[in-house]
Amino acid sequence: MSEKSPATENPWQQLRQLTPARIALGRAGTSLPTSAQLDFQFAHAQARDAVHLPFNHTALREALHDRQLPTLLLHSAAADRHTYLQRPDLGRRLHEDAAQLLVDYAEEHGRGYDLAIVIADGLSSLAVQRHSLPFLDRLLEQVLEEGWSLAPITLVEQGRVAVADEIGERLGAKMTVILIGERPGLSSPDSLGLYFTYGPKVGLNDAYRNCISNVRLEGLSYGMATFRLMYLMREACRRQLSGVDLKDEAEVPTLEDSGPGNFLLPDQR
Repeated sequence: MSEKSPATENPWQQLRQLTPARIALGRAGTSLPTSAQLDFQFAHAQARDAVHLPFNHTALREALHDRQLPTLLLHSAAADRHTYLQRPDLGRRLHEDAAQLLVDYAEEHGRGYDLAIVIADGLSSLAVQRHSLPFLDRLLEQVLEEGWSLAPITLVEQGRVAVADEIGERLGAKMTVILIGERPGLSSPDSLGLYFTYGPKVGLNDAYRNCISNVRLEGLSYGMATFRLMYLMREACRRQLSGVDLKDEAEVPTLEDSGPGNFLLPDQR
């Protein structure tokens, strides 16, 4: 049998090697082929499992303690996963016992830090378990070089992004960054999100935060995420703001350093 001529080959097949997106799946009559349908169901099951996987905070705390990093374990006002999924507002605030724990800690150790790092399960504890430690290893190296004081790392069960605002306010932190599991996609059940806020306090909305998303091996690398976050934090300290008024204009280092690193910016040459 003769080989297919280039004119009859499907050009989409080559593109499939470059993206996890579901393209060129083929068809069986008016339906998907069995293999594509099974792959879709498997990805959907992985996403659902990621949402409901319990937060293994014990192992994470042990790893942080091995790095000589103090931690505090907190819980949001959402009592369980079912409540967390139905009441997003409760995931944004601390349980009263957790809030009191921060008050007691501040009374004993004092308030006022440059940076408070929060780790929360969010909608994918799988992302936190896989990516928070290798990312933190890179971030903390840069934080120490800046000479910033670091609050105890807080781990929050059933937490959402805004819970970091209350933590930062109670600890008197100038800045907060929360590492949180993002809503799983059908090709990314383990995507870690970073949300940064300058001057955290209860009641801030998303306009006051900067987001760096899709931190994982197949997405934004730990090194690049650290590079972008450090740029935002340095600029926030200089300008005393974050959110929509603080743009990511960091120039990404290149081998030849021959042009602007941020492709969204106009060429200044």
